[in-house]
Amino acid sequence: MPFVKRGEASIYYEEFGSGYPIMLFAPGSLRSTIAVWHRSAAFDATAELAGEFRLIAMDLRNAGGQSWAPITPDDGWHSFTQDHIAILDQLGIERCHVLGQCIGGPLSMSLIRAAPERISAAVLVQPSGRIGPDTGRPGGFERWRESLTGHPEATPAVLDSMRANLYRDDFVYTVTREFVRTCHAPLLVLAGNDEAHPFPLAEELARLAPNAEFIPEWKTGAALEVALKRIHEFLSAHTPVSAGRA
Repeated sequence: MPFVKRGEASIYYEEFGSGYPIMLFAPGSLRSTIAVWHRSAAFDATAELAGEFRLIAMDLRNAGGQSWAPITPDDGWHSFTQDHIAILDQLGIERCHVLGQCIGGPLSMSLIRAAPERISAAVLVQPSGRIGPDTGRPGGFERWRESLTGHPEATPAVLDSMRANLYRDDFVYTVTREFVRTCHAPLLVLAGNDEAHPFPLAEELARLAPNAEFIPEWKTGAALEVALKRIHEFLSAHTPVSAGRA
């Protein structure tokens, strides 16, 4: 089975399809795994895009899938991003698109910030985040914390520190509004519509980014069909010419 090893961390990934690469970040908050694409995502990106692109999906570290890493008080978004860069390095992928739903929004923006030269375009599907000050513990973190097993090192103090690292800032968690204003990566942003995926957050993200497109309605029926068609068009349009159009 395909794993990338990074120190004590072991990160599981799978590939689907062929063509220009897209790194996929499944929804599910900190329990984001490949299986979520197949059972509870807004659409299964591994099936939807495999006919045109090479898709790389992974189990987030310690998400309940096959990826594992020790938990430390210094863990944060950078821990995931370093895992994702390690996968790209192991596969020899110099540039790719990214597509992420829910937590995939912060993960995508973190990767763009860390390695902007490696990301050719990003699709952000109902990105998670927060508008305004923190008013409580993010439910996704608490559900992950309650389901965590096999980590005796993850004491309450360690987990509290990790939680603070992840959710210290509002907006998209991983990047500031100032960064987004200078982010020239093409973005296609599909709005969320609940507390975990605020509509105003997605709307503001698309408004601030210099090269962004916003889709406010997309989840069901004809609107979903139109949005999926636009995702295909967007990703194909931003595939580097040297790599061939999808």
